Amino acid sequence: MKQGFVYILTNKNNTTLYIGVTADILTRVKQHRDKLDSKSFTAKYNLNKLVYFEVFQMIGDAIGREKQLKAGSRATKLALIHGFNPEWLDLYADLEEAFGV
Repeated sequence: MKQGFVYILTNKNNTTLYIGVTADILTRVKQHRDKLDSKSFTAKYNLNKLVYFEVFQMIGDAIGREKQLKAGSRATKLALIHGFNPEWLDLYADLEEAFGV
């Protein structure tokens, strides 16, 4: 099976959250940033700042984690982000360094 990622995007004011899952996080986050689908939720709310991600050996595990996170409260999501990225920095450059080709 493929590797999987769960990620959280937000806007510049950190007010709206989007949770997604993918097998290719660099490409997927770039698609969000480029507003590939201009009518998507992430495009509508300018969600282009990557503030959280998890890596899984199997995509099925990432899908399970995505469902768990989406079912959780906003407070739980905020605590998760604060623990991983307390300054809410955009982690996309770190991803390019770690997973780029």
